[in-house]
Amino acid sequence: MAQLEPKYALEVQDIFSNPPETDKYATLKRELIHRMSASQSQRIRQLLEQEEMGDRTPSQFLRHMRSLAGTSVTDDFLRTLWSSRLPAMIGAIVTAQADLTLSKLAEIADQIYESTNRTQLASVSHGTVTQALLKRLESMELRIAELSRSRPQGQFNRKFRRRSGSRSSSRASSTAGKKHCWYHRIFGERSTKCRPPCSYLSGNAKDRH
Repeated sequence: MAQLEPKYALEVQDIFSNPPETDKYATLKRELIHRMSASQSQRIRQLLEQEEMGDRTPSQFLRHMRSLAGTSVTDDFLRTLWSSRLPAMIGAIVTAQADLTLSKLAEIADQIYESTNRTQLASVSHGTVTQALLKRLESMELRIAELSRSRPQGQFNRKFRRRSGSRSSSRASSTAGKKHCWYHRIFGERSTKCRPPCSYLSGNAKDRH
């Protein structure tokens, strides 16, 4: 025990001061390991949350975070941390496309990143995300829709209706089975643009009367 380094000795000072009558070494070892060891998930979170995207592309940043985390974290856990560290404009789209795989989301995020002024991406706050997207990402509609169609359309619609229903059961029942444009699928009532054919406005008009 006398050979224990000072930084470790401080952690178990109370055991030195009042040692147990039996199994002194085993007790000291057990308590030292317990007190010095953070849980694996906590250590990974602390590590990943300190990482910044910097000059990486979103997909490069995702690969970097995955290499740090290893195989001990799920894609859902990694998706949450990764999206929270992206520029606000890109993070908003990543969050809205919850039915896509992490690899597909990385492709979409890279396309947005490469087609948008990076200085403006960095300066956009969460409060202005919607307006900035509507003004600058119209050219991304077809590419995002094409990637989304790589999954069965029926599955996408079912998942979208379930998400909409959790936010507003009345709105889900009034729009069930109707076709919405890309803007209203992504932004709902916050959208300031619409591309026909779209039943969102006509459906809402009826609801307001």
